Amino acid sequence: MKSLINSVRLMGNVGSTPEVKKFDNGSMVAKLRLATNEKQKNAKGETIAITHWHNLVFWGKTAELIEKYIDKGERIAIEGTLANRSYETKSGEKRQITEVKVDSFEFVSRKVQNNQVANESLVPADLPF
Repeated sequence: MKSLINSVRLMGNVGSTPEVKKFDNGSMVAKLRLATNEKQKNAKGETIAITHWHNLVFWGKTAELIEKYIDKGERIAIEGTLANRSYETKSGEKRQITEVKVDSFEFVSRKVQNNQVANESLVPADLPF
């Protein structure tokens, strides 16, 4: 098993088309936001859904796969590590962001059978791994 120190595993829905950047040296980065949902009871005892948004960063070959196969609304499962970084906006404001540096991911579909939703992992046949 991979080390549990700074380990993140999430499964959710991609919130927008991935933002992909290619560098002069041939490397590539893809960024996207992932929505995960959880259910909680509010003060009235009603069950409510809470959506959490996560910033994901993919590098190299993984970024290439994201660019080619992933779009808004897709359901994926990821594994990676948390990374914090600071940056300065064009107006000079200092900001800090927490991102998940993704090491691996899987395609996941939601399959409906007999009015029940079941999760099923998918790996397209033409993927190069």
